[in-house]
Amino acid sequence: MLKLVKQAKAAFSLLNPEEVQNQAERPVSFGLVAAGGRGYSELEDFLLPAGVPGEPRMVLMERIHRAGYPGAPDKVDLVLYAHGIQCHPGAYTFQRDDPGSTVAQILAEHDELALALARQFPAFRKAVVDGIIRSVARENALFALATALPNVVPSLLELPWGFGEFASDTAFLTGNQVRMAFQIAAASGREAGLGRQKAEILSIVGSAFGWRAIARELVGKIPLGGGLIPKGAIAYAGTFAVGKGLEYFYHANAPFPREMRRQAYREAFERGKQVAAALHAGERAE
Repeated sequence: MLKLVKQAKAAFSLLNPEEVQNQAERPVSFGLVAAGGRGYSELEDFLLPAGVPGEPRMVLMERIHRAGYPGAPDKVDLVLYAHGIQCHPGAYTFQRDDPGSTVAQILAEHDELALALARQFPAFRKAVVDGIIRSVARENALFALATALPNVVPSLLELPWGFGEFASDTAFLTGNQVRMAFQIAAASGREAGLGRQKAEILSIVGSAFGWRAIARELVGKIPLGGGLIPKGAIAYAGTFAVGKGLEYFYHANAPFPREMRRQAYREAFERGKQVAAALHAGERAE
């Protein structure tokens, strides 16, 4: 147990919630181009829907500038054109019938702004949080496969795995989930950090042993490496379910309902098998 604590501490020392928070709080400015007042209002409502509270909305509106209007700066982070207006290179067009494609295009070309966009402009939040969850789940699936490779042909002497390997594996996967918790909190407009997310992090640490033990058992029972795919799938699904639970908690201010959690895990496990198989084959997944 002491070794586990030491390895967990080492993994956690690599986490930096202050850096995550700083990235999320970096001000992002938009320049808007439209043909008239209605066009500008449509763009503003896309970035800041009516549900954004009054005071935060006023602060964020100061970062949204109509082209040619008094006080508009010479330089902004992103330029967004109204639907139907010819867009200049380097700018983006608001797709009225498919706003998600506009979000996806901006995030694909400005990954460094993802956390800040999600925190400040709700239109980006869902896509950014989904991306964080999928990315960390994939990382954990890859790590689970990598740590299992020496045990491709298990023997009675190797089952269960040595505690040292178990500790290292669990510490990494759990630490990565905690990093994910920091990112999701920051993207959701909350404060990131061990002290500010005590309940969420305790839940992550508590659940780590259950699905990790299942993965260990699967790898041991299926010969010739057949258990690698389920192990990777469980790492993916466990991480994905944790992420969806955090997303729900920060959105609804309530715990993830049990049936929704089970459904998220079941669906993620099926997807996780595909991801793990692709990773094991050396292919690109997600």
